[in-house]
Amino acid sequence: MTTRQDVYNQMEEKLGLVPSFFKSIPDASLELEWQLFQRAQIEEGPIPNKYRELIGVAISAVTKCRYCSFFHTEMAKLNGATQAEIEDAVHYAKSSAGWSTYINGMQTDFEKFKGEVLHACEHIRSTQGRNR
Repeated sequence: MTTRQDVYNQMEEKLGLVPSFFKSIPDASLELEWQLFQRAQIEEGPIPNKYRELIGVAISAVTKCRYCSFFHTEMAKLNGATQAEIEDAVHYAKSSAGWSTYINGMQTDFEKFKGEVLHACEHIRSTQGRNR
């Protein structure tokens, strides 16, 4: 059986410390939360870490969580993101959240919206070869 101290030792080995936010997690779920944290936040996955962290930067900006914003910005930098990429991720989040607010608030017809998006994507696909 893995003890709390065993998990803390793993954290210290991986991170150099035991983050205080892990100290409030109950014994019953500490090991599982640590495993999930490593898999989702640290280990390589199908999306390269730099891009995954830029997604985290964007989500954090929309949710307005200063903890997540700081974490994902620093992790993005650690994984090679430039300040311009971080700014672009935040700008993209602002634009997406703004349009989401507007079209949801205006109750835009969803089926019509879907048709227009698919039409625009097909048009862009058909013109991409000519513009290169």
